[in-house]
Order: sequence, then structure tokens, then C-alpha cells
Amino acid sequence: MKLQRKNRLRALSLGAIAVSGALALTACGSDDTGDTTGGGGASSSAKAGNIKCDDAKGQLLGSGSSAQANAIEAWRKTYSQACSGVQVNYKPDGSGAGIEAFNQGQVAFAGSDSALKPEEVTASKKVCKTGQGIDLPMVGGPIAVAYNLDGVDNLVLDAPTLAKIFDSKITKWDDKAIKALNPDAKLPSTKIQAFHRSDESGTTDNFTKYLGEAAKSDWKYEHEKAWKASGGQSAQGSSGVAQQVKQTAGAIGYMELSYAKDGVKTVDIDTGASAPVKATTENASKAIADAKIIGSGKDLALELNYTTKADGAYPIVLVTYEIACDKGNKAETLPATKSFLTYMASDEGQAALADLGYAPIPTEINAKVRETIASLS
Repeated sequence: MKLQRKNRLRALSLGAIAVSGALALTACGSDDTGDTTGGGGASSSAKAGNIKCDDAKGQLLGSGSSAQANAIEAWRKTYSQACSGVQVNYKPDGSGAGIEAFNQGQVAFAGSDSALKPEEVTASKKVCKTGQGIDLPMVGGPIAVAYNLDGVDNLVLDAPTLAKIFDSKITKWDDKAIKALNPDAKLPSTKIQAFHRSDESGTTDNFTKYLGEAAKSDWKYEHEKAWKASGGQSAQGSSGVAQQVKQTAGAIGYMELSYAKDGVKTVDIDTGASAPVKATTENASKAIADAKIIGSGKDLALELNYTTKADGAYPIVLVTYEIACDKGNKAETLPATKSFLTYMASDEGQAALADLGYAPIPTEINAKVRETIASLS
């Protein structure tokens, strides 16, 4: 079904935050222990605002998408003030690592910028016991293409040109294809330094989905969390790519908008619409509005439209999912898992996203997310 998006969003940036730790209790069957950070000691029935702690207590570990690290940290701080009996830690080590940790029973929930594959769902059944891992869309936003090119403050690229750049087919900034899209720019002959993620990443998966859909003739690789194209240079996490782009002359790389900060310039995308489209949360929301729910049962995986030509719709978008067990959660950790996820999906939790450069999940989808979280067992 087509989803109608009504919320207008604001684009602000936030520095990348890494929260790490190894925790004792998980939702789906791990008994690992380790160092912790966070609060402790308040009544399990404590409330602050509309956050309900209920019987939540103990330690809760999440892992995965670095795209949502800034959102998770903001949520964690607010939630911990209300539910100080719960210690929440999230390790932003990439979607692939997060799903692997979840399917090994090491974390309560995983963050992933792409939905579970069939084989990953199958693997999750060993951990979720009587259930399986499901996708809960929680965070949306644009994947910005950032660049570092002295003297060029505005740059327009299209999908075929991006595909050739990231496949090492276009190697100089004054290439004729780039000139054609930027006739008024003074493009230098500087060598292009293209950066991609070194870790398995849902951001990479979504970026290469876009290239595969919008530049079919120029991008011959299957979309994957791991980078498949030839050439280029790699960096760990979105923060690593952002840092390399910022410090390397002639660099270009892809990252979530919240990492494109401190003077980093971003590419406008020529989609075939009436004008090139800037990477903003409002423009990304126009593309996400075309998404369809394609998951079955309690799974809420979405299908995004990467080839939209609607005016003002920024096509390179991602949705970050929280991966959780629908059934088979450990009794001692289920309350904390449900409590934290419920806050993330609440009106208050989603409203906080717009202030961080993210796009809240559309109301129609979020209603299903809340219903599903309430049913976790």
C-alpha cells in the first residue's frame, strides 16, 4: 500500500557518538557478562514524563547500525533518566555485525539499515526459540554524498555518474560527465578519492540499491552490506568515512546526513525532476512516503522507491530497523526490551529525531510498530 507522509521535518546535525559495553542480559538468550555504563538503582515502576519503565531492570545491550548511533544515544539519555534501573548500551559497529551478534544471542536487539534476509531470519529462530527475528522500522533519513573539492561549493551528480565514480570508471573531477552536470563550476583536474565503508553496513546496502535501481546500465553489482565494487578506499563506520572526506582533497563518500557536518559539502542529486534535489530530511521524507510494507506477519520490512522523480524527493534514503524476537525472549530481559523500544517508537521518541537530522517514521507505519512491540513475548 502507498503510505502518505504528512510530517514536515527539520534537518539539524549532531556529532557522532559511540556507546559501547558488554552487558549481562539480552532479550534472546545470552548470558555474557562484562563492563557496563549507565544508571542503576531506581524503582522498577519509576516514570518520567510518559516513559513507562514497568518491570524493566538490569542491563540491555544493542549493537549494529552506526547510522542511528546519534538517535540511540539521545534516546538512551532520556530513557535512563526515567528508568535508572536499566543500563542501556549500544555499540554502533555496523548493521552486519549487529545482526550477527543478535543471531548469536549476544545482544537484546540489533540495529540494521536493511531488513533481515531469509537466511538471517532462519538463523534467528535458534536464538528466539519459539519465534524469530522481525524488522521494526524506527529511524529514517537521507544518505548524503559528501565531497571535498576546493572552489566548488555546489555540485550536482546523477545516478549514472555516481555509479561510474564509485566503480573507478570516472577518476578525475573535470571529467566530461561531471562537467555536463555542472556547466558553471570551475572543476579542477584533481584525482577523485572515493571512500566506501570497510565494515558490513546497511548504509552500503541502501546506497548500492540506489545505484542498482537508478543506474542499471552502469552499476552491475548486487547490493550487499559489504562493498563489492573495484577500487576506492575504505573507512570504518559512517564517522570514519566522514572524517576521510573532510581531510582528503578530492574526496567523495556516502554517509548519513547527521555525519555530514562541520563544513562538509553534500551533492545535489539530479533525478530527472524539475531541479536537482538536496540531501535534507524533508526531501528524504518525500521519498520514504512512497515506501510499501512488504514484511509478512509481525515483520514490518519496507520497500523503498529509489527511482522517484517527484519534485523535491531525495532518492538516496534508508530506514533503520530494530531487530527483535517476536517470541522467545528471556523473561528477565523482556520488560527492558519492550520498555526501551516502546519509548523509541513513542510520540516523544520520534519527535526527538527531527532535532537530530533524522526523519521520524510515518504515522501509519509507526502505529503498527507500537502494536508489534506491545505483543513481544
